[in-house]
Amino acid sequence: MTPEFVISFATEAITVATKLSAPLLITALVLGLAVSIFQAVTQIQEMTLAIIPKMVGVVVILILFLPWFITIAAEFMAKTLSSIPYYIGLG
Repeated sequence: MTPEFVISFATEAITVATKLSAPLLITALVLGLAVSIFQAVTQIQEMTLAIIPKMVGVVVILILFLPWFITIAAEFMAKTLSSIPYYIGLG
């Protein structure tokens, strides 16, 4: 394996991880910001008010995006597993 191969593989793996985590993280960020603004305006400082909307939002996004997540992960794994002979120098 060459250094170029390792760098390209790591770059692709990080790209896939970013694609898979971005919708969930952005949802949690937006909902957390909205709840924080609501708490600041109303002066309600309840911890469950901060956690529950983010949990529900992330679960909803996970359910909605699950087919896309599976497609992205399956394509990456199929490409990785089909390239094993090239990785070890047999191809």
